[in-house]
Amino acid sequence: MSLSNGASNATLAQKKSQLPSPFDLDDYQILDKVYLSHLHDDEKCDKDVLFNIVSTVVLNRSTDSRVVVTSFQPEFRALKLISCQMIKTPHGLHYVHQTTMWILQQLKTYSWDAKALITLASFALEYGNLLYLTDVSTPNQLVNSLKQLNQVQNRKLPNNNYIGLVGDVIQHIKDWAMWSGYDTEEVPSLSDALQEIPVVVYWTIAFLVASTGNITGVSDYILSEFTERLSTVDNKLKEHLKRIKEQIDYANDYLRRKKAFSNPKDIVDFLKLLTHRNGSVAPQVYDGSDKNNKDIEVLRQKHVLLFISSLNRIDDEILLLNSIYDRLQENPEEIIKGYKKEDFNILWIPIVEDVWDDILKIKFNNLKNKIKWYALEYFNELPGIGIIRENLNYKADPIIPVINSQGEIINRDAMQLIFQWGIDAFPFRKIDGDDLTLKWKWFWDVAKKVNLGIQVKGDRYTFIYGGADKKWIQDFTLAVDTIKRHETIVRADAIIEYYQLGKDDPKIVPRFWIEIESKKLKKHQEGLDCKVQEIVKSLLCLKQDPQGWVILSKGSNIKHLGHADPMYETVKDFETWKDKVLQKEGFDIAFKEYYETKVKEIYARQPCATINVDNYDSNVLATITCPNPTCGRLMEVTSINYKCCHSDGSDGGNGKI
Repeated sequence: MSLSNGASNATLAQKKSQLPSPFDLDDYQILDKVYLSHLHDDEKCDKDVLFNIVSTVVLNRSTDSRVVVTSFQPEFRALKLISCQMIKTPHGLHYVHQTTMWILQQLKTYSWDAKALITLASFALEYGNLLYLTDVSTPNQLVNSLKQLNQVQNRKLPNNNYIGLVGDVIQHIKDWAMWSGYDTEEVPSLSDALQEIPVVVYWTIAFLVASTGNITGVSDYILSEFTERLSTVDNKLKEHLKRIKEQIDYANDYLRRKKAFSNPKDIVDFLKLLTHRNGSVAPQVYDGSDKNNKDIEVLRQKHVLLFISSLNRIDDEILLLNSIYDRLQENPEEIIKGYKKEDFNILWIPIVEDVWDDILKIKFNNLKNKIKWYALEYFNELPGIGIIRENLNYKADPIIPVINSQGEIINRDAMQLIFQWGIDAFPFRKIDGDDLTLKWKWFWDVAKKVNLGIQVKGDRYTFIYGGADKKWIQDFTLAVDTIKRHETIVRADAIIEYYQLGKDDPKIVPRFWIEIESKKLKKHQEGLDCKVQEIVKSLLCLKQDPQGWVILSKGSNIKHLGHADPMYETVKDFETWKDKVLQKEGFDIAFKEYYETKVKEIYARQPCATINVDNYDSNVLATITCPNPTCGRLMEVTSINYKCCHSDGSDGGNGKI
């Protein structure tokens, strides 16, 4: 018998030596062991009922006692089985680990919060019994007998603070479980917290096993060592829960904004969905025209070009929008396509990734001081950044959604439209760009039909020119070639090409003009026809210039039609106006400003224009208009010449386009 007991004790000692103490394991080792014990969480557990009951017994927290629960899952037998296993656990930290893992194995099909809660309920069977017998105020014979049977006089309850900590930990696990139904893409910290949950559950159960050993008198563990480890992992969990709560609030706020975004009250409501945090004062807007901050209400009943960008490489966009702002101020009461120019404003919403970077704040202020329009005075993460990224499709490159006064998006991104067409695209809807494309499509169809060989590419500038004066042709070609290679053009990232009509094949010249004139006879799309006829008229007027003519295009957009002298003077004087190229939104805008100056200078020196019509049929004579682009009136017939003196009374039409 003694040999048998000796062998048994040796086996027990060997088995004990193979078991780790909980304090020998780091969090990663615990996570690995505990997670392997978890299969799934399909087992039913009435967690709310159980938590309310346990809170009354163990945590001394009031619950709704009016509702009496007669049954719940898991049943008493399952709880008692775990309680008994904790009671019979031998003394030794190794056995605490063994029982903890045994309990986790028994509860392998329960959720993580249920594992901890069921173990606490099992602990409450013994703890509650001892607590009742210790605190009962009116003992009777039955109570006294039970005290003797439970040997209350030799047993001690654990510190209430330790039990309170366990209650808090259980609540934290419940909070995580309650939130775990959210999508981890929206609440990524749920996944981070899951790395801590198995460790927290392990230390919760290990503490309860050790406490049971102390209550039954089997052991005298220093429970503060367990609560120290439990508190450490719980603090990590609380940090995750804090981030989870923030992410859930953000997700819920995003859903609220997204719902409201589909039907805003007006433009101010729309802007507040992007910029206003609930419970805070609405941000102000900086007015670049007078350098003052104003209430966002200044944009009420306005249509807004919403410039959304980072702080990086937006100088070109600022120049472009400054020019658009200037053009909106010109004749502000002008109504185009039902929209009044003065009803349009531009608002910059900066997207700042690192709001704590002082260098970025300085950069923001520097950029803000360059603009003439409004900028959101807000240097934090935007409350509506999710809407901006998903609904307005902001990725990284600048965008310009156009929002009308009712808060409706009339163009999701007018950036390319404005870069290509400028103020001509007003009021900046997609259909306005389509109209402009159709306005010039016929011209490029002509170019293709007569095989000009011009390739229309993006924002490239192309000079198309011709004429009878060979010296003018030569001088103009050299001047344009000089501009093309100029360092200012390189700095402006502009590409300039030029094409002389008929240089390689003189037969193209008459074919080109015949095709142009044929458009006078063709009926175009309703509403477009008047524009096309006006352009054809202007082109045919150019043709009459005895020296030459020039067409300047930007991509497929014909930007300027010009006569020989002012066109040559403009390209020849590039050194005079080159800086304007970098100051304006494009080469074409700077070109046009200087060209118009030269037109006034040249034709001020030439008060009358004359065209010899010896070879014209007499039926044609009455229809010739003045070639001066500032005039365009019907010319006076003087013998065999047509003559127009521009300072006379305003007879006839204006030849401008």
